[in-house]
Amino acid sequence: MLRSCLFWLAAAAAAQETPMAFTGARILPIAGPEIPNGVLVVEGGKIVAVGPAASTAIPANARRQELPGKVIMPGLVDTHSHIGGPAGADSSAPIQPDVRILDALNVRSSNIQKAQAGGITTANVMPGSGHLLSGQTLYLKLRDGNTIDELLLRTADGRIAGGMKMANGTNSRRTPPFPGTRGKSAALLREQLIKAQEYREKVRQAGSDASKLPPRDLRMEGLVEVLEGKRVVHFHTHRHDDILTVLRLAREFGFKLVLQHASDAWAIAEEIARSKTPVSLIVLDSPGGKIEAKDVQFSSGAALERAGVLTGFHTDDGVTDSRLFLRAAALAVRAGMSREKAIYGMTMAGAIMLELQQRIGSLEPGKDADFLILSGDPFSVYSKVLETWVDGKKVFDRSDPKDRLYAVGGYGASHDQDDTYVDDEEGS
Repeated sequence: MLRSCLFWLAAAAAAQETPMAFTGARILPIAGPEIPNGVLVVEGGKIVAVGPAASTAIPANARRQELPGKVIMPGLVDTHSHIGGPAGADSSAPIQPDVRILDALNVRSSNIQKAQAGGITTANVMPGSGHLLSGQTLYLKLRDGNTIDELLLRTADGRIAGGMKMANGTNSRRTPPFPGTRGKSAALLREQLIKAQEYREKVRQAGSDASKLPPRDLRMEGLVEVLEGKRVVHFHTHRHDDILTVLRLAREFGFKLVLQHASDAWAIAEEIARSKTPVSLIVLDSPGGKIEAKDVQFSSGAALERAGVLTGFHTDDGVTDSRLFLRAAALAVRAGMSREKAIYGMTMAGAIMLELQQRIGSLEPGKDADFLILSGDPFSVYSKVLETWVDGKKVFDRSDPKDRLYAVGGYGASHDQDDTYVDDEEGS
């Protein structure tokens, strides 16, 4: 019995290392021009080859998947999501850099499967924006896993990859201890960043003498990581004057910055470009929202592209549905953004914003085998995500009835505790 078990374990391990070749599809590699009849070869969770069918070698032992008429592109990168139901800072203070989404995310939440159904393979999962600073974000690979550790990404020095969520505008304005005005919001953030500078200097002066170290302060440690560029600040901001305040703070304290939402980006695209700050746009195509986003325009993508700004997109799920993420870029194209930059914005631009461009964002040899297979053009309303692959493993298959439910189901398909799921396409 033991020998039999060992045989099957060995066989399973060998099968995982068997290369796979996806042939006959139109491939959008991002790193180069599209390939009308392409080949993608993956092995051991990595891309080993991508190119035209006529000139790309396929290993003799590769398992082949023929995909005529289909489209292959890199996995989508969502730079601002709330999947997994994360809860960050509480009402005790407006600035809480010690709070970690790592400690508050339900990895078994079915809205992670919904994101996979939309072709999303990497996501920046953040706390909400009701604080000036609501906590440390997580950059996750949307693998299938039972624990958060199985989805984590790590930096080159071994740290858990993630940024810091900040916000301004109306979201963070409340009664004390929260600020009541825009000016006070900026003043409170400056105050804490100056304290972090002072804390960092005390640590530097102490050197290797532990007796001279200041008492450990988790809040200050989080802000020092921001000051030292170890955490990118993902700043929720909408109105043009709020955006300019964020740029002013980043210039003053020297932190790395991604503007999230930036509803009025179209109005100050040149100012954003001069700051060399990336922008991740949300496309508000459903009723509701907030008064400070009233001037949002689909043309922001085109304006930022003309100005030379690195531009990406996000879902803010559940503000917009992860399953319809490609729609955001399609609407930007409709409003004047180039098709090439819109596709880049869904993939490589997001990878750069999360500082993961060496691993994800394009189909190139050596990169992680994160990709999706579409039934047609990525910007067609008739196209469907057929399969999503992360690290060379299939995490979504529309032909599987269980996975298909996540792709087309209604309210119950993303609420694990409900007794009844509804398949909208079947009308049942």
